[in-house]
Amino acid sequence: MHAAPSDELLERFRAGQRTALARAISIVEDGRPGFERILHQLHALMGRAHRVGVTGPPGAGKSTLTSKLALELRKADEKVGIVAVDPSSPFTGGALLGDRIRMNNISTDPGIFIRSMASRGHLGGLATTTKEVADLLDAYGYDRVLLETVGVGQSELEIAGTADTSVVVLVPESGDSIQAMKAGLMEVADVFVINKADRPGADRLAQELELMLHMRLGEAPANAGHHGVSLKSVQKAARAGVQARAEESGGWAIPVLKTVAQSGEGIDELARTLDRHRGYLQDSGELSRRRQARLAERVRAVVERRLQRLAWRMGPGEQILADSLAELEAGEVSPYAVADRIVTELGVNPR
Repeated sequence: MHAAPSDELLERFRAGQRTALARAISIVEDGRPGFERILHQLHALMGRAHRVGVTGPPGAGKSTLTSKLALELRKADEKVGIVAVDPSSPFTGGALLGDRIRMNNISTDPGIFIRSMASRGHLGGLATTTKEVADLLDAYGYDRVLLETVGVGQSELEIAGTADTSVVVLVPESGDSIQAMKAGLMEVADVFVINKADRPGADRLAQELELMLHMRLGEAPANAGHHGVSLKSVQKAARAGVQARAEESGGWAIPVLKTVAQSGEGIDELARTLDRHRGYLQDSGELSRRRQARLAERVRAVVERRLQRLAWRMGPGEQILADSLAELEAGEVSPYAVADRIVTELGVNPR
């Protein structure tokens, strides 16, 4: 049984003690008593950090890229918080700490804080409390919070609801399936990064991405010959078209960058691009819109979590369910009827 967090913990947190930050994160991640009080008390300190989501398929080199990006940001004396969401054991729910191991080379920097979190079987690639841990890093005073996700399931879509800027990391081998890329991925990416760009196929993937971005604007390639599109011939025109349309509308032209994270190549350009995107978000009002949408979603999530707790942990849900299992199996009642019983017992009209 864990004691509820004390005012002393909050005082130490506000005083900048890393041990207090680590303890607050543990309390929030595990959902211990008082975790919502911590988030409530620190809410006024949030909203200062630039949150950058890094997502992409397994093997894209996201951890190495994130590590090198953190070091690049440190050159500008920025404090960087990293949340690395690892796959978790289905038995223990604990993080396998692969990302933490891969980031050992930066973990001794006092200006960098790394936290590995278990996805706890969450298919979206984001642990359910990842957003709240990002809140704590923000409140603590980190200038940049990097959120690296498991590159499976709906992580690309979820990261867009968690970060100010979404970076989608691909590798040259991704070109084999680029045509099958979900439209949703194109919608959420603020920056595309082709990592391991020293491998064959990197240039072609960049060309295909820029062409897809161009066609997303409703413009067909102008240089399609008898044998179809020559990617090289339309790449420059596509890039110029995307840039021109963005300038006309005051929007953001999604860049396609190349990096070799292992050697650090291209990381400085990525850092500059993130700064440019943050400036665009602030100047256009898009930052406020994204953060309001994120806060609205947070309120919905908290209400849902409290209702779940009310129904199952504190309320009659488990008992009503246990009493109904024989009827359910016999087909005498449906799951929907049992749900109605539970909701009615909570004093809510299910209809």
